[in-house]
Amino acid sequence: MAALRDQLGAVEAEGSASRQGSSGVEVVLPSDPATPAPLCPHGPTLLFVKVSQGKEETRRFYACSACRDRKDCNFFQWEDEKIGRYLKFIELPLSQRKFCQRCQQLLLPDDWEKHHEHPVMGDISVAQLKRPSQLLYPLENKKTNAQYLFADRSCQFLIDLLSTLGFKRVLCIGTPRLHELIRLKASGDKESNIKSLLLDIDFRYSQFYMEDSFCHYNMFNHHFFDGEAALEVCRTFLQEDKGEGVIMVTDPPFGGLVEPLAVTFKKLIAMWKEGQSQDNKELPIFWIFPYFFESRICQFFPSFCMLDYQVDYDNHALYKHGKTGRKQSPVRIFTNIPPNKIILPVEEGYRFCPLCQRYVSLENQHCEQCNSCTSKDGRKWNHCFLCKKCVKPSWIHCSICKHCALPDHSCKGPKDGCFICGELDHKRGACPRISTSKKVNKAVRKQKKRKSNKMKMETTKGESMNHTSVTRKKKRRERVHQYLCS
Repeated sequence: MAALRDQLGAVEAEGSASRQGSSGVEVVLPSDPATPAPLCPHGPTLLFVKVSQGKEETRRFYACSACRDRKDCNFFQWEDEKIGRYLKFIELPLSQRKFCQRCQQLLLPDDWEKHHEHPVMGDISVAQLKRPSQLLYPLENKKTNAQYLFADRSCQFLIDLLSTLGFKRVLCIGTPRLHELIRLKASGDKESNIKSLLLDIDFRYSQFYMEDSFCHYNMFNHHFFDGEAALEVCRTFLQEDKGEGVIMVTDPPFGGLVEPLAVTFKKLIAMWKEGQSQDNKELPIFWIFPYFFESRICQFFPSFCMLDYQVDYDNHALYKHGKTGRKQSPVRIFTNIPPNKIILPVEEGYRFCPLCQRYVSLENQHCEQCNSCTSKDGRKWNHCFLCKKCVKPSWIHCSICKHCALPDHSCKGPKDGCFICGELDHKRGACPRISTSKKVNKAVRKQKKRKSNKMKMETTKGESMNHTSVTRKKKRRERVHQYLCS
């Protein structure tokens, strides 16, 4: 396999040579355009065939259309095993089940020779196949697709909670570990009948799941890489039983913007509502995100509230349960499910507040002035009578800034509020002056464009005049030369 993929890097150089009788790799146009090609991170792949001495080999394969070097994209799939690769792997005896750690791929016996120099795991059990998130390396690019995987503690809490609330289907968006544990529990527990569909941008999961349980998906632009077929899988899943008994659970990358995520989630909500007879109902949602995004999330989903439950991750050094002070995990659950219906584990330090009618962390004390349990980060917050609200315990009231802040803050630092008018009661997007600002900016852009066009015209005119002058001088020299020679 590796040898074939390496030859792709030289496909352009070898293309002409292959037509003259030497070996190479050529692109094959599919006979059935309606059959979609498998997808790699760069989109639909291309179908290739190895050519030797002008003859095509019988077995064709899919590879990346954009990357010619295997180290840039190691996707590889035989054409005739598009559907059945996983099933063939399962049928192998334990001693023949191997997984390439470098290529992150399940290997069939025909693949072994191509991967003999790679680090390979052997004796892959069925239990390991049911936990692919433990086989695959987490993606670590923090700016694009960093993967932080739920700890089993948080996963088990979510599964128990979903079961207690009576949900039958879970749409898992960017939560591969929750998806696999739901499936694992359903296969081992006859009483558990919860189904799960995973939407995730990590295409590697496609080798572990069939099309009805995994869709290659980008949550930031609501894009299904497998097109209409995958979209229909998601629609059917959401609208089953007239939309009853389904919940959406999502754990987006924390570096992602809230706005595009909210737009995507509203499109999924609209898809769910297509099968609803009642317009006043909401799709139940668990949005897992850091607590300091509360105001932004509630701006797009006013019915959401934030739970005190701290979500922790296996492969993140800071987001761990059990730490104290500022080292506690900042990740919370935002939901439109009434908080009085959600029971948090007492053995982990959560208690029920009868005044707020919800479970809160042990240190989150009820404030009589605010009439609420006000802490957001798990510590006891203090009420500031000047600010008329509770603030973090490390903050003090600043007489210069007229609000609470850290003791060593800069009073000349950036202020909250609108960037256009400076008022504190709204942001730039809701500023009443924004239309005026846009008009001013538009007028400035028009003025700059007019100046630019004028300069271009003057330059063109100058070039034209210079060309005319040169032509006249040339003709004058020709007439002088004719006169002297006559």
